[in-house]
Amino acid sequence: MEYFIKIAIRMKNIYLLVLFATVVGPLFAQKDGSNDPDAKKILDAVSAKFKSYKAVQASFTYKVENADGKAISTKKGTVYMKGTKYRVSFVGQEIFCDGNTVWTYDQSSNEVTITKLDVSTTTLTPQKLFTNFYDKDFLYKLNGETKVGGKTIQEIEMTPNDKSKPFHKVYLEIDKIAKTIYSTKVLEKEGNRYSYTVNALNGSANIPDTKFAFNKQDYPGVEEVDLR
Repeated sequence: MEYFIKIAIRMKNIYLLVLFATVVGPLFAQKDGSNDPDAKKILDAVSAKFKSYKAVQASFTYKVENADGKAISTKKGTVYMKGTKYRVSFVGQEIFCDGNTVWTYDQSSNEVTITKLDVSTTTLTPQKLFTNFYDKDFLYKLNGETKVGGKTIQEIEMTPNDKSKPFHKVYLEIDKIAKTIYSTKVLEKEGNRYSYTVNALNGSANIPDTKFAFNKQDYPGVEEVDLR
């Protein structure tokens, strides 16, 4: 959450994906400062479901709104995940990670920035959006259920323990029956809102490892900026 949330918030600078998964907000903790056990059961089920997948391909819609709720931009994208590898593709922008190196490609400038994957616990990847990062980093509670297009959606409100985060609240929407994340909305302290809605998810996708590495031969004339 913190990918679907740097995924996570680097999305603004092309690291769209990291925003995919962050969580924040005013302290909504229970009176004893503990997390909501009902919310934990739901998050644990989502984590267990994701861990059962060998490889994932998901399509999603990424939307940016201002503080007044007015849409600034909307993009559709695809994310691929396999082990520690991932790839996020938008029109004009792509992020590749082979488990060691991250390539961020910007089509408008035909430039790719190369960095070493940060494996610290403070760095979020698409995979961390779907697993149990929440137990250490956030307080959370279940807000209730709603119907969306025939699906029963459970909303979980999350607050980061680290108050220096640039966002102040995150809402996760979970498909109750499928036990998968339906959408993630991140609210920045500056007012902007970022949301990811999953349109389709395949947990048994056949994805070759070459999908996760940037091949400059496929991008004629690309300029490389190596920051490793």
